[in-house]
Amino acid sequence: MVRSLASRSLVVCLSFALAARAQAQRTIDLDAATIIELNAAFDAGTLTAEQLVKRYLARIAAYDAHGPRIHALIALNGRAIETARALDAERKSKGRRSLLHGIPIVLKDNYNTRDLPTTGGSVLLDGYIPSRDAFLVQRLRDAGAIILAKVNMSEFASSGAYSSLGGQTLNPHNLAYSPSGSSGGTGASIAAAFAQFGLGTDTGGSIRGPATVNGIVALKPTHGLLSRSGIIPLALSFDTGGPMSRSVTDIAIALGLLTGADPADSATRKSDGHAERDYAKYLQANALKGARIGIARDFTGFDTDVDWIVESSLAAMRRAGATIVEVRFPTWMLNAKGAWYTAIRFPEFPAQIAEYLKDTPSTYPKSLAEMIERARAMQSLSVSSDSTPTTPNASRWAKFVNELASGTTDDYRYRSVRDHALPMMRDVVNGMLASNQLDAIVYPTQSVKPERIDAPENTTAPDAMNIANLTGFPDLIVPAGFSDNRLPIGISFLGPAWSEPKLLALGYAFEQITHARRRPANVPALAGEGIFVK
Repeated sequence: MVRSLASRSLVVCLSFALAARAQAQRTIDLDAATIIELNAAFDAGTLTAEQLVKRYLARIAAYDAHGPRIHALIALNGRAIETARALDAERKSKGRRSLLHGIPIVLKDNYNTRDLPTTGGSVLLDGYIPSRDAFLVQRLRDAGAIILAKVNMSEFASSGAYSSLGGQTLNPHNLAYSPSGSSGGTGASIAAAFAQFGLGTDTGGSIRGPATVNGIVALKPTHGLLSRSGIIPLALSFDTGGPMSRSVTDIAIALGLLTGADPADSATRKSDGHAERDYAKYLQANALKGARIGIARDFTGFDTDVDWIVESSLAAMRRAGATIVEVRFPTWMLNAKGAWYTAIRFPEFPAQIAEYLKDTPSTYPKSLAEMIERARAMQSLSVSSDSTPTTPNASRWAKFVNELASGTTDDYRYRSVRDHALPMMRDVVNGMLASNQLDAIVYPTQSVKPERIDAPENTTAPDAMNIANLTGFPDLIVPAGFSDNRLPIGISFLGPAWSEPKLLALGYAFEQITHARRRPANVPALAGEGIFVK
């Protein structure tokens, strides 16, 4: 009898203890946890980097190579778990290096990595492993981030979300739809929660298109804020790397650890006096109160679903205290900007890709002309160096020919746009912002809702995204809602050069009042992947 009472007392005590512990902890979905919350779990001892890596690897195994086969990855890092264990030990003995200590990430496959192939998604660079990391990759490693994988992309960062080496990546929200390009592999990976955040690159919308159609957050930063050394170039006048994540918080944390002058990239000299190491301090939930936001009406009126989301977003901003101002870009600028973009983008690629290829072994092509010659010899299905099936990429390879025939950077057509049209565009956008006393201009990141992979290209809807490239200005994308075909729609916050602090504040406030991101239907949570946080 005494023993029975003692046993009952022990059970009651244990029940109270477990209940108290349950109240002291909360479970966060892996795909909703921010870097701040992951660090809280690390500090509380409820999570290790090794456990976090294994949870992400389990999702990759379930949904990329199997299940819906998102097909976002090109190369998986076989040493990720080993690296995580070492970082766990370092955290115990020395403390964390930064908030990215032990955080798993993915990289678009145009970032040089000294331990994984860097191919640009092309069979033409199959198996190429650079001798050193890209500047931004080294920054991430130094901060303690763990590279889980290199991910698929539009081949050499142009055309659709398809590459000869990686094939077609699918949108995890709807497998019949594209994740957009050129950072489609990063966008799909982050939406599907294959890593905490990733890096993409943007020359004409290549971070922002995948962000909006995959329903994630992303930043195309001011040109020169982030180094481009060690990234396969497309057109350096416009190229920039940028973070892609599931929250504005993670964008701000990652950005602060990526900035800084790079002697190998002269464009980063422009960031002196502007770059910061802590952007998270600007995340204010009430940042929309008193803000003046311009709505670019040039990019609405082309899709009922998109327009509904835009108007709902503007209403939410007004309720949060923002003043909304109607603005329009000059018609002549909108009519000319596509030609101006091509006048810079096409002539730069042949010279800049040849410069990049100088560092590759002799077995790889050394010029765009040689790339064309080798591509023309690839007329059927084949396999890569790691036995992955490869296919021709006629649409991208055909563009090689146009790029090669586009003239040189000494051509008057190139110089006139570089020296006159681009400065004029900066003056126009700065003038619109200043004359209306705007903190930012917002617009639907894409004027029409996402389309199926097999749909013909929509050439009638206007594209706002290359305004940020032509001016060099920053552009933050935040999820805003969903279309009637259950595909995400994003909204862009465009500001003047070096306005990342203001854009992040506005985007964070908008995110907190709308909570428009959701888990893609084809990649549900796996058992036991939740994060316990005190």
